[in-house]
Amino acid sequence: MTYAPARLALVGDRSPAVRAHTRIPGLLDALARRERLVLDAYWVPTEDAEQPGALDGFDAIWLVPGSPYRSEAGALTAVRTARERGVPFLGTCGGFQYAMVEYARHVCGLGGVEHAEVHPDAADPLIVPLSCSLVGHETVVTAVPGTLAERVLGTDRTVVRYHCAYGLGTAHLEVLAAHGLRFSGHDESGEVRMAELPDHPFFLATLFQPELAGDGTEPHPVVRALAAAAALPVG
Repeated sequence: MTYAPARLALVGDRSPAVRAHTRIPGLLDALARRERLVLDAYWVPTEDAEQPGALDGFDAIWLVPGSPYRSEAGALTAVRTARERGVPFLGTCGGFQYAMVEYARHVCGLGGVEHAEVHPDAADPLIVPLSCSLVGHETVVTAVPGTLAERVLGTDRTVVRYHCAYGLGTAHLEVLAAHGLRFSGHDESGEVRMAELPDHPFFLATLFQPELAGDGTEPHPVVRALAAAAALPVG
């Protein structure tokens, strides 16, 4: 099958020191060569993302790792734009964390929740320090049957790689779920590692970093799924 090129916004503060940022271009090239899934990618700094119209016209938005972001407002704007407009969205690592904050604030009415990495003394942290840092770790994630996560991964259990020290706290899980967010992947201790919006065309957030899988030459199923959601078949 042949696909028309799609425009992808890579929202994040690009840096050669962030391994994910150096990996992503090669993964997109591999998708184009091997599967004809062409993503015309543009890096959008978080400071730019918060400006009106900055994300107009994109077929997909990927909030990439690299938190704390230079503009928290820009990161939240990227999530909200994709969520409200039905634009395919992927958030990985920091992107997962801010997808949770955006949803809590703007859908669940939890306007006071914060990210503890940026606001360590916050009265109501939603994103909290992990009891054990996952920087450089690989663990098993189990996907909930029947979810987008399971369909994308192609299995109910897989080994994933992390580079983070913060995750979703438990204080507001029931509120988030009651407002439509689905926790679709968990680690072996039951902690949330994937989340999605069932009523959205494609909205997936992973605390792990699929862009760090393998040697960087084979796109992870999560990355391929974003590309497939953004691209339109032709011919």
